[in-house]
Amino acid sequence: MVFDEGLAQRVREVLSDWPGYEEKNMFGGIGFLLHGNMACGVIREDLIIRVGAENYTRALLEPDVELFDMTGRAMKGWVVIKEPGYRADNSLKSWVEQGAAYALTLPAK
Repeated sequence: MVFDEGLAQRVREVLSDWPGYEEKNMFGGIGFLLHGNMACGVIREDLIIRVGAENYTRALLEPDVELFDMTGRAMKGWVVIKEPGYRADNSLKSWVEQGAAYALTLPAK
């Protein structure tokens, strides 16, 4: 499994104290879950964020944001943040907290 461990550590620093926090190896990277629902992840050097259907279109308009497409079909409600978009700590924190907030709206698994 190849993913940016430094980026994963930065995500851990934001999320590890949130309720129901856990990590799982997935998508060839690492996923960060709250109460069993994935909030975000790291694949290679990309940050994957679960923004939900309501925030999906708006998120795609942000700089350095792309569709999350691993199979030739975009995963609605998920976006990929490229490195310039999470370089600053406050940007990374904002994206990760957005994913966490969405994950916490879902029923626990």
